Amino acid sequence: MKNEKQQEGVRAVDRALDILLAFRPEDQGLTVADLLKRVDLSRPTLYRMLATLEHNGFLISSGDPQQFRLGRSVARLAYVWTANHNIADIARPALHRLRQATGETVALFVREGIDRICVAELESPQPLSFRRGVGYREKLVLGASGRTILAYMDLTEKELKTYAEGVKLELDNYQSELLRVRKQGYAMSRHELIEGAVAVAAPFFNGADIVAGSMCIFGPSVRMTNERVKTYGALLMQETSLLSESLGKHVRAVSLPTR
Repeated sequence: MKNEKQQEGVRAVDRALDILLAFRPEDQGLTVADLLKRVDLSRPTLYRMLATLEHNGFLISSGDPQQFRLGRSVARLAYVWTANHNIADIARPALHRLRQATGETVALFVREGIDRICVAELESPQPLSFRRGVGYREKLVLGASGRTILAYMDLTEKELKTYAEGVKLELDNYQSELLRVRKQGYAMSRHELIEGAVAVAAPFFNGADIVAGSMCIFGPSVRMTNERVKTYGALLMQETSLLSESLGKHVRAVSLPTR
């Protein structure tokens, strides 16, 4: 009987978590009917679980028909999590793996307004290499590490003009480039910001499925051949997928291409 009670308690926790994880960033509120489509629970069980979650502040409800939204207890957990997790610290193992695999400089950028800023960098051990340094700031419209972020921001033409203010860009061609980056999953630049330098970058996302920054590999053009760019792009997508998952985004694993 004791084991049965323990198992029932575990099932109750599983059910509660299924309900909370059923909410998506775009949801303004979910009705009972909406939730029944997303969780495998009977209506009576769902009502009991919703009442318990609301009583403990994990959900709030309003309106007619009644709609549920995530509550203050979820916000508190999110605050505790973010207060104890620094993106640069979370990404550091991935940066080490990338530098070990490529021998090139690797860096992490986060979006800050119309710019991106470098928050972590591991320099290549090779004599000929490039680095920007922690704190380096540049507009999102320039360079692979910015363009790969911009590609997932769904900007209107008017908004893009604001981001490109003071920079000479052919917006029609630029929009096409952003679409190509999004389809490919990573961006690449040659001799764009530093003569002789090649950069490859892929985006990472937060738990709300919003692009938060990019991970980038820098190297000289003599080493960064087209074949290596493709390989490094795949490596970056694999690592940024893991980083996004660590930040709360539900993602599918990215497989490396077979040779």
